[in-house]
Amino acid sequence: MKVLKFGGTSVANAQNIKLVLAIVSDKAKEEKLIVVVSAFSKVTDLLQIASQKAAAGDENFKVILADIEKKHLDTLKELIPVSEQSSLLSHIKRIINHLETLLDGCYLLGELSPRTSDTILSFGELLSSYIIAEALKQNLKNSCYKDSRELIKTNNHFGKAIVNFDASNELIVAFFTSNESQVVVMPGFIAASLDGINTTLGRGGSDYTGAILAGALDATDLEIWTDVNGMYTTNPKIVKQAQPIAYISYQEAMELSHFGAKVLYPPTIQPVLRKNIPILIKNTFEPKAEGTYISNQVFAQSNPVKGITHIDAITLITLEGSGMIGVSGSSKRLFEVLSNKNINVIFITQASSEHSICIGILNSDADVAQEAINKAFEVEILQNKIDPCIVENNLCIIALVGENMKNHQGLSGRMFSTLGKNNVNIRAIAQGASERNISAVINERDVKKALNSLHENFFEENTKQLNLFVMGVGNVGEKFIEQIHQQKKFLKEKLKINLRVIALSNSRKMHFDEDGISLKEWKFALETGEPADKEQFIANVKELNLRNSIFVDITANESVSKTYEQYLKRNIAVVTCNKIACASEYDNYKKLKKLSRQFNAPFLFETNVGAGLPIIDTIKNLVASGDKVNKIQAVLSGSLNFIFNNFDENNTFHDVVKEAGVQGFTEPDPKIDLSGIDVARKILILIRESGYKMEIDEITNESFLPAECLNTTSNEAFFESLQTHAAHFETIYKEALSKESRLKYVAQFENGKANVGLRFIPKDHPFYNLEGKDNIVLFFTDRYVDQPLLIKGAGAGAAVTASGIFADVIRIGNV
Repeated sequence: MKVLKFGGTSVANAQNIKLVLAIVSDKAKEEKLIVVVSAFSKVTDLLQIASQKAAAGDENFKVILADIEKKHLDTLKELIPVSEQSSLLSHIKRIINHLETLLDGCYLLGELSPRTSDTILSFGELLSSYIIAEALKQNLKNSCYKDSRELIKTNNHFGKAIVNFDASNELIVAFFTSNESQVVVMPGFIAASLDGINTTLGRGGSDYTGAILAGALDATDLEIWTDVNGMYTTNPKIVKQAQPIAYISYQEAMELSHFGAKVLYPPTIQPVLRKNIPILIKNTFEPKAEGTYISNQVFAQSNPVKGITHIDAITLITLEGSGMIGVSGSSKRLFEVLSNKNINVIFITQASSEHSICIGILNSDADVAQEAINKAFEVEILQNKIDPCIVENNLCIIALVGENMKNHQGLSGRMFSTLGKNNVNIRAIAQGASERNISAVINERDVKKALNSLHENFFEENTKQLNLFVMGVGNVGEKFIEQIHQQKKFLKEKLKINLRVIALSNSRKMHFDEDGISLKEWKFALETGEPADKEQFIANVKELNLRNSIFVDITANESVSKTYEQYLKRNIAVVTCNKIACASEYDNYKKLKKLSRQFNAPFLFETNVGAGLPIIDTIKNLVASGDKVNKIQAVLSGSLNFIFNNFDENNTFHDVVKEAGVQGFTEPDPKIDLSGIDVARKILILIRESGYKMEIDEITNESFLPAECLNTTSNEAFFESLQTHAAHFETIYKEALSKESRLKYVAQFENGKANVGLRFIPKDHPFYNLEGKDNIVLFFTDRYVDQPLLIKGAGAGAAVTASGIFADVIRIGNV
């Protein structure tokens, strides 16, 4: 004999019930079946709401009752031929009338006792099982209905009654020994006390009903039919990469179900565990799917972790004080207090010093527990031997579960390291002696990030998902997105990095998509997005709270650069080509670097100097290896190098600057490049990364622009001034020719002093042959004395800058 239990979603409507009937009919060809059914989806919730409204004097309970009646009548009409409906509809109406009488009683009395509540809640299963039994008879004549209340006996603990197995097993065996039906349909969840009063087995108790019957009859197996393909490695609603678990032990399943895996009601396992009856969890909507097989068999598996689960709405209560040290009975008193208040303790940890005990309970029990504990230890609190209990709400327990975890070292470290890297603060930790479960209490807002991070680490072949929030989609930003789109598949296959762009913003619009923006249609998505708002952008990033989040700043905006602190403090990495932050006040620069270390959030800005060239990274490696930078000489502006390489007797200075802008070599405001401030910022960043303290105003900026050009307030006025002063630029050019030199805008640092300015470079200098938009940097260090370390290459352009940003993002992915 086999026991099949179908959950609420499996019997949610007539269409779903037809799938159930097909499964039952097919299996009934092979052996006898017991079919246990839940109430139609959401009906138990509706019954609970209706009863509460009735007791509160709210006549809207009648509206809910009418909805319940309609739902069941409509379903019956769709499943049963019209010629046979009359008597069945009358029966359903009689049941509804009985329910209405009970609700009217609650309304008139203004109260809802636990006993009455159990009776009202039982109607969901009574209605569904009757309809399904009658529908099954249409195709399978040798089937019948049996009321579970006649066979499963309990005590009078209403809401979650305790089963009397001796009495129940005797009744179950007696009935099925004499019953010859091929299929028996029974309601789940409901039972009755020995004196015939309605009781329930707790929410989810239909699973338990199936297990009780299977255990009593030594069934071949118990099948739990639901709406998912078995137990998952974690909650698939939170972690999209969650996978069904093919095989799992009773103990592992018990741990997972206890810690929130809702596919199986925790008490279900005990009755079948005693008889070694396997449980198979199957999907009603994909009956061919493998499902999850639960037994005591040991299956070889490389991963010692079977699943990651969690319990929401947890309160942590801590009792501590020197008065507990060495005093026997403190724990006993604490747990007696909670037991007397019928409060279930979900989590326990105690310091080895005996100075404190920490317990986890449901948020709903927190106020009662706090009052009861403080009252029980009132004397010790008044004597300052014990502190009033500390209550922390809105927490969550996450747990790693696996039978074989005890045979693998380092799992705890791996778990906590993963959480730490994602800035998930752990409030308490517990691990049983069996080492089958490692639990931690975290803030509820971090649940999604924690589960995704842990699942990625333990189940996804070390593939690391990076979630990008990109601000600035001009020339460089567009190239950056193109490069991500082009390399996405390569990164996932070769580097095990899954790049997702979650948000995009320009100066007008912004768009967020938690599942990742389609990079084929990103322009359309952005244009149809909401109005750009920097503060709202930050708020959205924080609210999403995704693992491995990276804010990518591809602007030259000062106000955006001032937001980095907010991101770093939330463990969100920052990658930027915006030089303003690192060239701001030295204290701000150091603060950002400190926040990066403190919150384990990378702060990378390789493209601040030299676009895609590895200049900053080289300095970091020199300093880290113990070398000291003594002197820097550099041409750091690709735009200025392009301008002076192309400025000659055939091209006016104005025209060359215009062309540099068209090519994307200058900032949107070209005066930033030509005034020298951009170069000053770059040399300042190199100086600071070399270990020296310097402010921007300490750098001598010898501008070659006339004062009128510098004082313009718009791009149009600036370009007009370049034409007005064309003779000035011609004079500079001719002077270079007369000296057989080339014009280069050079930055230099030596002996604690720095300057930037236009220089005449002779033929024998390394800078003379620097072509196009190239940059060059010479580092003179303790190790590179006579021959400097030289870095040379393209230092401007959308594509190379985007590739530098891309490289910083990949650097984070490889950490």
